[in-house]
Amino acid sequence: MGASVNSSSFKGYDAVELKSGSYTAVIVPAWGSNCVRFFDTERDIEVFRYSEAATAEDIMGSPEIWGLPTLYLPNRFDGGVLRTSDAVYHLPVNETAFGNHIHGFVHKRAHRVTRCEAKGDTAYLGTTFEFDEKDEFFEFLPLDFVLNIDYELSPAGLSHRVTLTNRSGKRLPVSFATHTTVNAPFVKGARQEDVRLRVPAKEYISFDKTRWLPDGTVRELSDYDREYLTGKCPVLTDICNDMYTGGELDGFRGVIVSDTASGRQILNEVDGHYKFWIIWNHEGFMGYFCPEPMTAQVNAPNMDVPADVSGYEELSPGESYTAVQRFFTRG
Repeated sequence: MGASVNSSSFKGYDAVELKSGSYTAVIVPAWGSNCVRFFDTERDIEVFRYSEAATAEDIMGSPEIWGLPTLYLPNRFDGGVLRTSDAVYHLPVNETAFGNHIHGFVHKRAHRVTRCEAKGDTAYLGTTFEFDEKDEFFEFLPLDFVLNIDYELSPAGLSHRVTLTNRSGKRLPVSFATHTTVNAPFVKGARQEDVRLRVPAKEYISFDKTRWLPDGTVRELSDYDREYLTGKCPVLTDICNDMYTGGELDGFRGVIVSDTASGRQILNEVDGHYKFWIIWNHEGFMGYFCPEPMTAQVNAPNMDVPADVSGYEELSPGESYTAVQRFFTRG
């Protein structure tokens, strides 16, 4: 049986449902093209955080902690300041407790559907967001750009591709992440204490925990950090911004989430643009956790370190940048 693409509704909003094999993905373009559900009916796996009881208001009130939100200019910028090679921008301080700007804005904008079709065993959804002076955030970041998000669903899993194109006359900052929210437990009828997360951690990135900004130091992994290499329970204890430079796990570039009782797994594979991982779990008892792949460090454009350390990049006028990741299950 081939793939399918259907118009749907999610919490009262227009959605697109992709199906292929045992996988179903539901994306809401009006919510920043968030993949609000991704599940595998054959393995009884609900990958991303999902709740029948949650309302649209619940989700849009905290869009970073549901589904698969795509963040452009993710995480924190010290004092809201963003320094590029040819300008300084002042973003609104929306994390007043720590005096930072956090997470940008594109995940809160409506995106336009540009492709919606199925071919053979693959379902496709393409969306676009065009940022210009008509957007209220342009006051703080007066740089025209286009963001395309492309999903492909096949028996090989769900592919998520972001492409950023600079339409301005200045250098455009590049930093991407998905605030990936994974259910705990993710297997129907399973237990939270059986969940394990493996992260391809290479080095630990140290934070000033008074404001949750990197302090500029990187160190070797501690015994605590090395637990991520073999499998750490990512819930039932508070994990706040464990950040690492990324590598591979036995040749696999990404994170692996396992249910030790059933042997079922979620795998999140990333390309070479995603150089860092940051782990967060909302104090540990909310029924989900976030293994977030990032292309650059937190506060990267303001750090006094080489770009190959911070991961920060810029686009010249007319240039584009693409980063890809994939989610699939097994077991």
